[in-house]
Amino acid sequence: MAIISDNSDLLTGKSNENRKKNPIIKPETIEYDNTFENNIRPKDFDSYIGQSALKETLKVILESAKKRGKPLDHMLFYGPPGLGKTTIAGVIASQMGVDIKITSAPALERPRDIIGILMSLKGGEILFIDEIHRLNKVAEEILYPAMEDFTLDMTTGKSQTAKTLRVPLPKFTLIGATTKAGELSSPLRDRFGMIHRLEFYSVEELAKVVQRTAKILDINVTEEGAVAIGKRSRGTPRIANRLVKRVADFAIVKYDGLIDEKVANESLDILKIDEFGLDNTDRALLNLIIDKYDGGPVGIETIAAALSEDVRTIEDVCEPYLLQAGLIQRTPRGRKVSPEGYRHLGKSIGSEQTKLF
Repeated sequence: MAIISDNSDLLTGKSNENRKKNPIIKPETIEYDNTFENNIRPKDFDSYIGQSALKETLKVILESAKKRGKPLDHMLFYGPPGLGKTTIAGVIASQMGVDIKITSAPALERPRDIIGILMSLKGGEILFIDEIHRLNKVAEEILYPAMEDFTLDMTTGKSQTAKTLRVPLPKFTLIGATTKAGELSSPLRDRFGMIHRLEFYSVEELAKVVQRTAKILDINVTEEGAVAIGKRSRGTPRIANRLVKRVADFAIVKYDGLIDEKVANESLDILKIDEFGLDNTDRALLNLIIDKYDGGPVGIETIAAALSEDVRTIEDVCEPYLLQAGLIQRTPRGRKVSPEGYRHLGKSIGSEQTKLF
C-alpha cells in the first residue's frame, strides 16, 4: 500500500521532538476488492436459483448454438429490477465460453460511444446493455444494421462529398435488459430473437438464495432463518442478498452470530421491514392513499409529490411489488388501495370504499 506523507511540520514549524511525542497517523490508500458482487453472482445454471422455465429454454438454445458453431440470437430480458437480468447474461457468457462487455444505455450518449464498443467486439462475444429502453434514437439507428447484418454504417465528408461506408462487424450477441419493455421501439424490439420476462421469486427460492449467499460470505444461517429472510425479500434476490448481510450484522453484535428464525425476525423488525417485505416508504404510500385520498384512486404524480419522491422511484421500486402482492390496484383514474392493503395495515374499509370494491 502506498503511504501518503505528511509535511505539516514544515508548515507549522514543529520540531522532530514534538513529532516523536505526538506521532502523526498517516493515511494509506486502500485497494478495494471490487470482486464482491462477482463472487456472489452464479457462474452456471446449476448455481443460478429460480427462473426455471428460462433456464430450460436457454440450455436448449446454448446447446444448439454450440452444435451449429454459430453465435446466439440477440436476447431481451425484462422485468422488475433485482431479478437477475445481468446475472443471467453473465451465466450465458460463461456457459458459451466467451467474454461479455457490460454497459448501460444512459452511458451511450454520443454516437462514438456505441460505435467504439461495437468496433471493439470480437467474434462470438456478448454485449450486454442494461436499461436498453433508455437508448437515444441515434444509438438505436446505429444498432439496427449491427444487430441484423453485423455491419456498421458510417458517413464521411459533408454535403456533396459525403460518402456512406459499411464496416463489417464480427458476429456478436446483444443481450438487452429493461424494466420497461413497453418503452422499447418496435423496430428495436423486433430484432431480438428471444424475449423473456423474469418473474418474482417464491419464498422457497429466496431461502435458497439466502443460504447460498450466506455460505459464500461465511455467515451462519439456519433453514428457518433463511425462510424468514426470504419472506421479507419482496420476491427479489437482490433484496434477499442485501437483507442477509444486514441481519448478519445484528446477529454478530446482538446475538451469538447465528441467524435463526427469531434473530431474523427481530432484526428485520428493527430495520422496519414487515412480514410482507414492506419498508417505511411502502407503508407511507399506502397510508397516504387511505388517509388523505380515501383509499384512492389518486394519480401517480400526486402520490410522488406528497411523498417527496421521484415518480420513477414510485413506479420502478415501490409499485411492482405492491401490485404483485395485491396491495394496490392500478385504474384508469389512478392508484387505489385494495382490501388486502387495508387488512395488512389493520385498517377498516369505509362505506364509500366498500361500494367501490
